Amino acid sequence: MFFTCSPFCSDPLHQHNYSDSLYSKVEQENLAETTIASLKKNSANTKKSETGKALAKVGTNKFKAKNTSKIIAKDRRGKSKVVDIHCHYLNPEVNKKTEYLEPGKYDPSVIFANELTRSTNVKQIQDRFSQLTGIDERISDMDKMGVDIQAVCPAPNQYYYFTEPDMGASLAREINHGIANIVAKHPDRFVGMGSIPLQNAELAVKELEYAVKKLGLRGVEINTNVNGMNLSDPRLGLDRFFSKANELGIVIFMHPTGTTQADRLVNHYFNNVIGNPLDTTIAVSHLIFDGVVARNPKIKFVTPHAGGYLAHYWARMDHAWRARPDCHTVIKSKPSSYLKKFYFDTITFDPTMLRHLIDTFGPEHVLLGTDYPYDMGEVDPLGLIASVKKLSKEDRQKIEGLNAMKILKIK
Repeated sequence: MFFTCSPFCSDPLHQHNYSDSLYSKVEQENLAETTIASLKKNSANTKKSETGKALAKVGTNKFKAKNTSKIIAKDRRGKSKVVDIHCHYLNPEVNKKTEYLEPGKYDPSVIFANELTRSTNVKQIQDRFSQLTGIDERISDMDKMGVDIQAVCPAPNQYYYFTEPDMGASLAREINHGIANIVAKHPDRFVGMGSIPLQNAELAVKELEYAVKKLGLRGVEINTNVNGMNLSDPRLGLDRFFSKANELGIVIFMHPTGTTQADRLVNHYFNNVIGNPLDTTIAVSHLIFDGVVARNPKIKFVTPHAGGYLAHYWARMDHAWRARPDCHTVIKSKPSSYLKKFYFDTITFDPTMLRHLIDTFGPEHVLLGTDYPYDMGEVDPLGLIASVKKLSKEDRQKIEGLNAMKILKIK
């Protein structure tokens, strides 16, 4: 899960003081031209990154791979590459220039947190800022973890759904350019997933088409709610967005930022520990029961943190669907039949739980994830998968990367 404070933190409780202005339209147009031109360059001209370096010595709060002695060469793995479906990039320019908006006032992970949680996040973001915003250290960490390719998506605190629609669209565009540039510079190590201004359905569709068709991004990351509203809420009118995503057959990576109305989750980092899987559970349940999944079968929905609670307690919603008329007003089949269309990352922190996830939804629907570079991530993803009992080599390779390569269209 992401941190709620950075060197450009906008939480008024921290009393930081920065100022910057939004980029001009001319600067945005130049950035777009530069990005698209960069994407067209032959990858042979790409600057090669340093690989095989040891991770820098860091404190206990830094992200470190446990299995640092096991470096897996990309070429040696052939088609069986290791792909990380769950990792984040924070755009420092966007982060800095939106400071005056005070995003922390709208962020549940800031609102529903005590002072110890906030101060802990401040300290940790200082340690990890170079990993969140840079590339060289990221690639070095990937090599140490045995990850060949990252599917890079935005840091979740850069959704900006609370802004006016035009501003939200402009910020999403800049975030998408930033990710596309990273991919263009290192096409052998990264694919991109973009940002979408879900506070306005029309602009969301426009940015989705631009991100996929113009920038070549393989999907988008969205929050599990929009300013406290469910993704299927009629007020948002997001049916057209999901319809376009279905038409494009892309990946939608659903990443929460805690849960709203979390007054009881303020202490012990509970709005992450409990709130993240809870909000995923709420979001997925609405997408299923309100018919969004049934109407859009070509979308590859990916849920982090092993799918939240629903992935491990799906039988209760099936029972409700059979027992009560108010639980099958839209969908015609049992809810779990739609849940089995979802994909789930491996962040369970326990091989028994991961085994259950694989057995329930099949090895074809489980994807390696790390949540890089946050402290709630999995630092030894290959070790976790290897510790699952009676997992065949074929299924292991699917989970480690082949499944992600398929849905992200990595050749």
